[in-house]
Amino acid sequence: MKEAGYVYILTNPSFKEDWVKIGKSSRPVDIRSKELDNTAVPLPFEIYATLKTVKYEQVEKLIHKTIDRLTDLRIRQNREFFNVSPAKALDILKDISMTLDDAIIDEVYLGEARFKNNCSEKIEDKIKKQRPRFKFSMVNIPIGAIITFIPTGIEVRVADEDHVEYDGRIYKLSPFVGTFMPEDKRNTSGAYQGAKYFAYKGEVLDDLRTKIEHSNEK
Repeated sequence: MKEAGYVYILTNPSFKEDWVKIGKSSRPVDIRSKELDNTAVPLPFEIYATLKTVKYEQVEKLIHKTIDRLTDLRIRQNREFFNVSPAKALDILKDISMTLDDAIIDEVYLGEARFKNNCSEKIEDKIKKQRPRFKFSMVNIPIGAIITFIPTGIEVRVADEDHVEYDGRIYKLSPFVGTFMPEDKRNTSGAYQGAKYFAYKGEVLDDLRTKIEHSNEK
């Protein structure tokens, strides 16, 4: 089985505010970022976010292609540097991750204060783990139930924990959205969080999930 690798978003204090480097690595990203710390850049790169998956090579190509579609944001066509905010790049990476079975996203943000009284201080990374992939049991929807694809009103049947059946075929939610989303409602990335586009008894699946998560926290 192919080993998982990483797609990373790097920032650099010496770059403009909305410049990022988006690349891939078969090794941990902290090792890769140190390799990039050379005389070509005055300050070290900082890891903004990473996505771990066995499909890291395909994901890197897709996120580059998606950003290129938005506008001419690549600083040089043969390089991995883009004139886009780190937050926007992360949003696209999250959308893509929802189509993968094994995606793990780490969002790594450096604290705003780098120095205090001209002395460097320890900065704690804030790491947020991606929510687990949506499953119908999370929102108490039984197998065989009918849910509605909101953009078109198509009704589909719940086939198992994370598949639906429509017209004799089985789909996961996100690929279903990508297949049946009307052209005028498609997003720029072509990747979708499936639970946001289906409803059960009038309630959006993602909203149902959020309610249950909040109630469990109390």
